[in-house]
Amino acid sequence: MEYKTIKVAQENTIFRITLNRPEVRNAFNMVMIEELMDVFTKLYDDNTIRIIILTGEGTAFCAGADLNWMKDVMKLDFEQNFREVWRLGELLHLMYSIPKPLIGRINGPAIGGGTGITAVCDIAAASENAVFSFSEVTIGLVPADISPYIIRKCGEAKTREYFITGKRLSAYEAKEANLVNKVVSQDKLDNAVDEYISYILRAGPNALGVCKDLLEKVPLMDFARARDYTAYVLARLRMDKEAQEGMKAFLEKRTPVWRDDD
Repeated sequence: MEYKTIKVAQENTIFRITLNRPEVRNAFNMVMIEELMDVFTKLYDDNTIRIIILTGEGTAFCAGADLNWMKDVMKLDFEQNFREVWRLGELLHLMYSIPKPLIGRINGPAIGGGTGITAVCDIAAASENAVFSFSEVTIGLVPADISPYIIRKCGEAKTREYFITGKRLSAYEAKEANLVNKVVSQDKLDNAVDEYISYILRAGPNALGVCKDLLEKVPLMDFARARDYTAYVLARLRMDKEAQEGMKAFLEKRTPVWRDDD
């Protein structure tokens, strides 16, 4: 697969996506949105892939929306604006709900929509050089598409502060707010990502997809519905070939077939 604004590479069961517009600090436009839609759609049902890594080329992760794209946006009517914004929202949900762990390798600044992309990652390891900001209000806009994911990650209190002030957050402030999971020096960023990879590869691939589905759906349920739904999920999963193999391997004190760490 060849793209204009992103780079992709597969290493065994690991798929790496790099935002590749370093001349504009990897800011996104409709071309990048459509290319990311294409690759994530293809990865959704690809059983050869177990983990997706997302990072940025150069010294930035993602500077948010491209300024040249924003100039064009000013000329659009409501219907055209709605379609573009809806498409970005569709991409964010696809990334958030894909049944494979998505690890953000946050190698530098993640501003505006770049912070939103960080939030849809299941796990994010950030360089000390990374900074985050919801700067939309400073130009009369709001972080609308990304708001469902930021609220879930950071909670309402922190999100209110960040959205209303537009303040910049250091990597350590982002970790305190649960936006990222780990902060390390730039030279240790790959090691941090590799550590997460090693943990995830121990898990059953199907179980990970079910975990992500639970995390998306259960918070929207009342307790009665959640009780029935989670009982159904676990009962069904116990009969699945993967779970049968996992439980059998545990009882026989061996590693399950999906692991190759012997």
